[in-house]
Amino acid sequence: MNSIDLVTRTTPRTERPRTESSRYAKCIANSKRVRWDIDRDVFRGREFDFSTLFLPDGLSGLRRHAFLEPEDRRLLSQIQGRTYANLFGLVERFINAKVLELSHDHWFGDQVALEALVRFSDEELKHQELFRRVEEMIGPGMPQGYDFRLDANEVAHAVLGKSTWSVLALTCHIELFTQVHYRESIAPDAELSPLYKDIFLYHWREESQHAILDELEWRREDAKLTAAERDAAVDDLIALVGAVDGLLQVQAPADLEYFRNTCSGRYDSAQTEQLRAGLLRAYRWQYIVSGAQHPHFIALLEELTTTAQRERVFTALAPLMG
Repeated sequence: MNSIDLVTRTTPRTERPRTESSRYAKCIANSKRVRWDIDRDVFRGREFDFSTLFLPDGLSGLRRHAFLEPEDRRLLSQIQGRTYANLFGLVERFINAKVLELSHDHWFGDQVALEALVRFSDEELKHQELFRRVEEMIGPGMPQGYDFRLDANEVAHAVLGKSTWSVLALTCHIELFTQVHYRESIAPDAELSPLYKDIFLYHWREESQHAILDELEWRREDAKLTAAERDAAVDDLIALVGAVDGLLQVQAPADLEYFRNTCSGRYDSAQTEQLRAGLLRAYRWQYIVSGAQHPHFIALLEELTTTAQRERVFTALAPLMG
């Protein structure tokens, strides 16, 4: 018996249940069906129309600020839309790194799952390029002074230092709110830049598969953990949500400062304070609350955690929900 025979005969076979493999296979099929190219399908030689809104009121919250002049409402929508795209580029840095790490578990196992995750990674790299291109195209059309203060690599290092369970929970939450944002706010808003809408249409088409893969990998990771490890992972998830809020508390004031400098002090202190609170509230809604309130995310938490653990999560979220 040679060494290859020995390995072949003594290594236990670990096969994924047929129903689970079929879900990975369906993600592959959908990935092939909706596959798109940045230049051919998304940009198509177009530029942004700066006479339009970028981020819809359903995400920006600007309808609360009736005192805004129409041109300033448009500018603030464009600022928020710019940051919204940059934040997606940022979170996809750590998402892709985690997906590549998870793919290692499938190298010598389920090749269908491996292909699904490799496609996931390839698409996330494309999305990062997409959002880099968005920033390059938006920048020259807006007043100077915009400052995206967050470093994608620093954030990725911090996030990936937490448990895989918590990173997958956060990622699943992000992929789910991506779906809600496009379907409920971006797609139906006729005031938005057509190019901006198309960017998130194509992004949504691929993220739909990613949300399924996040769930599958989160469940797979959960099955490995002891009760004590899962309890620690819940604490990691709470810490990650707090860290996301910390990022928003850095970027929201930067965006308000840019807006105020551009508007040359047209708004008094009371109005400025309303804008300050409104901008942070909008960013929290976009990147935390809309995902935490997603029915499927809540259902997954109910399945994978105890009542006491969920209470810890939602107690931590409570100050951010208002």
